[in-house]
Amino acid sequence: MTDLHTLFLDLDDTLYPQGNGVWHAIGDRITLFLIDRLGLTEQEAIGLRRRYFEQYGTTLNGLRLHHQIDPADYLGFVHDLPLDRYLQPDPALRRMLAALRVQRVVFTNADRAHAERVLNALGIAGEIGSIIDIYALEFANKPELSAYTRAIALASAPGPETCVLVDDMPRNLHPASGLGMTTVYVGPGFPPGPIDHRLDRIHLLPLAIPALLAEHAG
Repeated sequence: MTDLHTLFLDLDDTLYPQGNGVWHAIGDRITLFLIDRLGLTEQEAIGLRRRYFEQYGTTLNGLRLHHQIDPADYLGFVHDLPLDRYLQPDPALRRMLAALRVQRVVFTNADRAHAERVLNALGIAGEIGSIIDIYALEFANKPELSAYTRAIALASAPGPETCVLVDDMPRNLHPASGLGMTTVYVGPGFPPGPIDHRLDRIHLLPLAIPALLAEHAG
């Protein structure tokens, strides 16, 4: 088996349980942003948000392409949440990550500021080596293929076959699988498509891939 080098971790709804309210609150903020900045009704905003998300992978990239929205304005607005209402320190997650012997990288379509707040709220910031955010990706977000190739390069991984990607969205895992990365879906059900492992929660990751606990070459 190829030695594993890099563990790419999605952020929202992956490092914390789905349905705890964070992603729903972010969605509400996105809708509110569209109403406020574009003058849409609530139903129009919800429809546009869904369409851009499906077409571009993020609402942000649809807004950048079609409405010249300032990314910093958007990201600051939609992530302006009291995270302590939703997230608490997760010592079990911290211990699991600390036991891994590969580099740990957050790979997110959000921005660094939001990622750092989430990591700090969960008490795991010290177990993450780096953050690859939407700015580092130069707005090539998942599931665009160039987002993965850029992330691999930024992480200085020897190649996709030495990488593991953990994500809650199957559509974000399929391009990674096509590149040769090991893919792990965290969430309910058994989604179709090329996914190597499915977990109810991320804490079970070492059971799915024991090689993450072994020292990698180099």
